[in-house]
Amino acid sequence: MRRFALHLALFTMTTRLTCTALLCLASLAVAADNPKLPRVPSKPIAAKKELLFEDDFSASTPAKPWHRVVDTFTFENGELKGTQTREKDATAPDGKIIKAHAAVHGLEIPTQDSVVECRIKFDGATMIDVEFDDRKFTGSHYGHLSRAQVRLNGVTLIDEKDGNMRSDIYEMKKDPAKKAEVAKLLAGRQVTYPVQLETGKWYDLVVETVGDEMRISLDGKGVAWLKSSGIAHATKSKIELGVAGKTGSFDDVKVWNAAPVKAQK
Repeated sequence: MRRFALHLALFTMTTRLTCTALLCLASLAVAADNPKLPRVPSKPIAAKKELLFEDDFSASTPAKPWHRVVDTFTFENGELKGTQTREKDATAPDGKIIKAHAAVHGLEIPTQDSVVECRIKFDGATMIDVEFDDRKFTGSHYGHLSRAQVRLNGVTLIDEKDGNMRSDIYEMKKDPAKKAEVAKLLAGRQVTYPVQLETGKWYDLVVETVGDEMRISLDGKGVAWLKSSGIAHATKSKIELGVAGKTGSFDDVKVWNAAPVKAQK
């Protein structure tokens, strides 16, 4: 009996050590795939100034600054609902290839530094985003400047002006032989922070853009931050809301001019 108890104890100890080792290896593998992210400022980086626009979608007709960019968005039940209907590449009657694209709805609200607040909800959507553009700017594809993408498992911030949409880089990406060169040019222009969100639940989203910094908060907590030169573009002439996949909703949209707040310790 004593020998059996000793063998059982040794077996249990070995099993625990093996499991611990495996967990450590798994943790190391995860750490290797996820380098340390920059600290997200705990407090807002932008101070609200003039309120430029607000819409709770209670009116019978859409507010004038709204306009269609890419199908399909609808105003219904007091919400702005987007569904991606350009799901696959297609050929137009003139032979032109129409690329698959997220649904996009735009606001003609010029800003430089700003705070954009809204509520968002995933009802089948794979991505919901807020984007800043300047259609008169020719140094990036379609005047894209920067964007914040929210997914159920992460928030991605992108400097598009000096990153993936910069005209020369955009063309280089079409050449597989330049993949390594492109990767070097894009270093530091994009970051993704992990989050865990739920389908069917409303979240308060705040996008702060001040100088060359962008900060995102969800339900009052800072969850993502990026500092990159393209964010500082002085003439952000448009704000666009996007939805990839099936339904994603927006409500209570507000846009303010903003100013930097004092540096945080």
